Amino acid sequence: MAEPVAVGLVGAGPWAGMVHAPMLAAGPETRLAGVWARRPEAAAQLAAKHGSTPFEDFDAFLDACEAVAFCVPPGVQPELAARAARKGKALLLEKPIADSLAAAEQLGAIVAERGVTAQLMLSYRYAAHVRSFLEQSRTFEAWGARGGFISGGFLAGSPFAFGWRLTRGALLDVGPHGIDLAWAALGPIVDIQAAGDLQKLVALTLRHESGALSQLQFSAKVALPSANVGLELFGPAGSISVDAMANDWPAVFATIRSEFAAVVRSGKSHELDLARGVELQRIIERAERQLGR
Repeated sequence: MAEPVAVGLVGAGPWAGMVHAPMLAAGPETRLAGVWARRPEAAAQLAAKHGSTPFEDFDAFLDACEAVAFCVPPGVQPELAARAARKGKALLLEKPIADSLAAAEQLGAIVAERGVTAQLMLSYRYAAHVRSFLEQSRTFEAWGARGGFISGGFLAGSPFAFGWRLTRGALLDVGPHGIDLAWAALGPIVDIQAAGDLQKLVALTLRHESGALSQLQFSAKVALPSANVGLELFGPAGSISVDAMANDWPAVFATIRSEFAAVVRSGKSHELDLARGVELQRIIERAERQLGR
């Protein structure tokens, strides 16, 4: 059996503790080689929970791993990911990859220059039933689609109701999930029209290269018992749909871990690579500008 990939984790917040650290520590394809965070005490606590090593020096942390997973705000991720890329480390990046298109493009250029691989943590795309839906969509004649991501993730009491998410709104946070899913099902996006309020609800109408139209809505301030995430395609034969929340999450995270390890070992890019992240950032920034940001 191949030696597990030594993956370091940057970040020690709620999502890092709930997902990234246990996913990488579980193996067998990876091992959690270390944890670095802006708050050393948080890194130490998370590392201890998973039998790993906390680091206070970022360069020493990079030297201890083959690849790096990130779970930090989008305003922080590009600079740290660039430092890792310059040391030849493969990257597992959170969405959105940056807080601006310029920062996303700059990171993309550095990753391309250094020839390292980068994979996006668009978690729903690793679910077996979502992949089955997308496979079905390839032979389904679609005229249009509706979907999006509606949740209460920014309401009081949520572990995600703070910082950049509240400042920028749901479009930057969960927009990448819905836009990427529509893109994967209907093909490249050639035009976008945005309406709504970045702090309440945003509606996007996307025109795809195929001629199909998709209409997506995003909000994280709706009091729902669980998030509504998915896509429904319509065409002359009827409709097909996917509830992206209906997941076996342990299996999803095992797939992410396995596929990232394969990318690191092979040096071959994943379908959900950095170029995909840059294009998603481009679409979101265009929508934000239309809404007055």
